[in-house]
Amino acid sequence: MKPAQAASSICRILVVEDEDKVRRNLHKGLWSEGYEVVTAANGEEGLQKAVQGQYACIVLDLLLPKKSGLQLLADLRRSGKNVPVLVLTARDTIQDRVIGLDAGADDYLVKPFAFAELLARLRALLRRGQPDRETILRAADLEMDLVTRQVTRGGHCIALTAREFELLEYLLRHKNTNVTRDMLSRDVWKEPTAALTNVIEVYVKLLRRKVEAPGQPALIQTVRGVGYCLQD
Repeated sequence: MKPAQAASSICRILVVEDEDKVRRNLHKGLWSEGYEVVTAANGEEGLQKAVQGQYACIVLDLLLPKKSGLQLLADLRRSGKNVPVLVLTARDTIQDRVIGLDAGADDYLVKPFAFAELLARLRALLRRGQPDRETILRAADLEMDLVTRQVTRGGHCIALTAREFELLEYLLRHKNTNVTRDMLSRDVWKEPTAALTNVIEVYVKLLRRKVEAPGQPALIQTVRGVGYCLQD
């Protein structure tokens, strides 16, 4: 029996990856998290399964035999399929990322990657793909209204800059999950991590001062050697 039948019956994931070891590890890891997993080892097989099947998300390598990941993605979008696609690639230039996103990808993860980060990005895509996407994000007594862009804690309004708002939104969307500095630099700042380590630390400190007033329980935890975690 799979570890999470309720989740696997809803979340069916297609993994298109030609490297046997990577494909097997992804299958094993995703299955252990409760997802139903279908795999394909080349672009032609991947496109056929993607078009004919129903999936909550597709994990797609770009360097594939028979049909490239970019061509598969383009064909998939032309077929009318709007399933979220998480692209995997060894290429990490801005141009490569732009090409993948312009081709119809929803997110981009560079090899080698931490499986925990892949899971976090996958969860974010699955939430994004839900028809009734939430407009209020919450953690403990902290609330963020994505429509009015108002943030409150315990009923008191908190004034945030645009960057602080983006950072807090990202942490809330990944609450109770470790968020790495690489994730923050790519998804919030859209820049390489090396140049942003100190900047990220400064913004986290500023954000903590605003959302964790004296006497209030701390929400944003530092995970040594990893990054941060916003906890309920």
